Amino acid sequence: MVRQYLALKEKHKDCLLFFRLGDFYELFYEDAHLASSALDIVLTKRGKEEDAMPMCGIPFHSAEIYIGRLIRQGFKVAICEQLETPEEAKKRGYKAIVQRDVIRIITPGTLVEENFLDSDQNNFLVSVHPYKKSMGVAAVDISTGEFLMEEISQAALDSTLSRFNPKEILVSESTLQLPSLYECFQTYKNKITRQNDSRFDYENGYNRLCRFFKTTTLTPFGDFSEAEIAAAGGALEYVYLTQKESLPRLNPPKKVLSQNFLHIDATTRRSLELDSTLSGDRKGSFFSTIDKTLTAGGRRLLFHTLSFPLVSMESINKRLDQTEWFLNHNSLHETLKNALNGLPDGERVLARLSSNRGGPRDLLAVKNLLSSAQLLFDIFKNQTIPFSIPFSALLSVFPLKERLEKALNPSAPFLARDGGFVLSGYLQELDELRFFRDESQKMIAGLQTKYAAETRIQTLKIKHNNILGYYIEITSLHKDKVPDSFIHRQTLVNNMRFSTSELIEIQEKLMGASEKALTLELHLFQELVQDVLHQQEALCQIIQAISTLDLISSFAILSNLHQYTRPLLSNDLILKIKKGRHPTIESILKEKNLPFISNDCDIDASQYLLLLTGPNMAGKSTYLRQNALIVILAQMGCYVPAEKAHIGIVDRLFSRVGAGDDLTKGRSTFMMEMIETASILNQATKKSFVILDEIGRGTSTYDGVSIAQATAEHLHNTNKCRTLFATHYHEMTVLEESLSHLKCYTISVKEWEGTIVFLHTIMPGKANQSYGIHVADLAGMPKSVVYRAQAILKTLESKKDSVQKELSFPHKTSENLPIVSLLNTIDPNVLSPREALEILYKLKEKTSESCDV
Repeated sequence: MVRQYLALKEKHKDCLLFFRLGDFYELFYEDAHLASSALDIVLTKRGKEEDAMPMCGIPFHSAEIYIGRLIRQGFKVAICEQLETPEEAKKRGYKAIVQRDVIRIITPGTLVEENFLDSDQNNFLVSVHPYKKSMGVAAVDISTGEFLMEEISQAALDSTLSRFNPKEILVSESTLQLPSLYECFQTYKNKITRQNDSRFDYENGYNRLCRFFKTTTLTPFGDFSEAEIAAAGGALEYVYLTQKESLPRLNPPKKVLSQNFLHIDATTRRSLELDSTLSGDRKGSFFSTIDKTLTAGGRRLLFHTLSFPLVSMESINKRLDQTEWFLNHNSLHETLKNALNGLPDGERVLARLSSNRGGPRDLLAVKNLLSSAQLLFDIFKNQTIPFSIPFSALLSVFPLKERLEKALNPSAPFLARDGGFVLSGYLQELDELRFFRDESQKMIAGLQTKYAAETRIQTLKIKHNNILGYYIEITSLHKDKVPDSFIHRQTLVNNMRFSTSELIEIQEKLMGASEKALTLELHLFQELVQDVLHQQEALCQIIQAISTLDLISSFAILSNLHQYTRPLLSNDLILKIKKGRHPTIESILKEKNLPFISNDCDIDASQYLLLLTGPNMAGKSTYLRQNALIVILAQMGCYVPAEKAHIGIVDRLFSRVGAGDDLTKGRSTFMMEMIETASILNQATKKSFVILDEIGRGTSTYDGVSIAQATAEHLHNTNKCRTLFATHYHEMTVLEESLSHLKCYTISVKEWEGTIVFLHTIMPGKANQSYGIHVADLAGMPKSVVYRAQAILKTLESKKDSVQKELSFPHKTSENLPIVSLLNTIDPNVLSPREALEILYKLKEKTSESCDV
């Protein structure tokens, strides 16, 4: 047996091997040490002291709980089962070992069990592989069947991974050695699973995909690149390796096109706290604020919509029309709520059933889902609606619904092997076996009464265990009263156990009836599972429709609850928001019965860079973030927290707000700030929206203000994108005079009795100070420090240098240089030598003027 264990462990070195021995999973050697520490269970030894084998075990019936704990700690678990009974093994020889093999490898990216999964989002297994000059990405969720493929540049890998939020990432050995991807892989190192390069072979991957989807070509599914197929082939091979024979149902692959959604990089997602707060909590995030869904599928669709906001005006307006329909039919909300509440997670139920890991309760979930779907769809039967309802799909599964209703016990057990999930009256043969089983149990109860009376042993009991079966138990005090017809089976310290020929006969009949009944139920279970799987396509349509209804109705509920308004979308470079509000902060303040101060944002082609100055704690960062979140909400197809909003569709959203270092990569706060700013300047297009806060603050004043001004000039002159630029460098406000599309705004503050009151109102103008010392005083700084700071400030202000003057001369582009203007008036083909000499003197004079400047 040890040799058998070691041979299997050799094949699964990166996993904890759960080795089945009877009713336990045992772990040995190093696995035992790791598991006992991770699970806080007793570590024991087997064998003689000098060569004892460390081991620990867990009961197989509660293994799921322990496996979940191990997976959450980053372990992978290989499940090794007995493939035959000990009795079957003995037929091959007295010393034959029970055959065992690994039937499944459980990893973070290949989970289907409900207890292991987060219902809010997909459990993506992501495969990445460079092919020629591009990078292929494949995202597979075997718990829902979703299969996405995308081709990207290597530079976009970090943003792509943050969008999918994978639980496990497959990377080839050679890809891990690429210097250009080192930093990205460092970020996700705890999620990476190394793979052999051969598993990403393009031709093998193509053939593997065709075999899985039972087709000769992938063309009907989309125009996939070689990079995408190489990555997808690697992902599918891993699914084969981990799931063995129990392959899950997967939807045909979909191609993700980068031009079809709003790009939000990893830094911006963190900065805007889209799906989690900066501390890592879901509560308090933008997602948690806007989530009014009632089903697991609806929540996942909301998360997907947040990860992939739309850029197609037609698609956005279609979803806005749907949201508006629900708002106009407010009376349906309570009916919808009742129909959606408590609905099972259909996608994951189908995944478990298709991979042979489902149970009777999953069949019951399908039945309940179809019953609720019928009630839900009936709401829209006589309505004119801007969305489609799959009435024909529901009609096609009606016979399945009826069969499940007739067959399934509403209180079905979790596992099929426990039996009792088929309703009485559904199958006559099963009813007869159950009747005989129940009658046999009554006969055993009758025997107990009979034997107690005959022997005059009132404490005589007939009991059962898995070793002896049914037996008669008496205390040792009454052993002299035992009749000769009793057959001795076992003697314990205080009890004696017996049997009789009559009891053995009833037991044989009873066990035979129970086994036949269970066999019949298991056969029926498989029939019902196959019936469900034959209707997968129709069921998927129904499940998707329910999720979509949940998403859109949740948008209407959110909009109605917080008085959101429908945004006007266009393809021009405009961002006009009247009385906009930050959705998360407004929600928090509303719970405390406090108002949120709304503000306008006015950006168009004439002024696309707003320079915002004002004191600390006045609300600059909130203002920047709220406008970014309004753009995201609008392009998700939802109403927005504003009185009025006109938004030109954004292709990329960038945020450089907040400070943070990355010591694991040897990066200071300032270095991180510069990297993020460089990324924005290199990637932002004219249709992008950028929010920047306090650029250049992590270095000296001169360096900082120089970098901040140069950044503003580049955004104004080169990127020409819509930008909100907040800064404490008040010297930069002079740029309004030289940059024609820059407009200065400030946050109003009121000074009162030696202190300041933040009014949180954005208005045109310039701030003349930051009130930093006032904020330090509010924060509880010792008064001596505050007074000393005020004295130092007065000294520094009295020695104010010429920084303001230096900043009043912005960088001149080639279009406004005097020399270029002069050259543009010259036609060298008609110049005489004298005229040419005069022009040369003029150029010399202009050059001298430029040098003086």
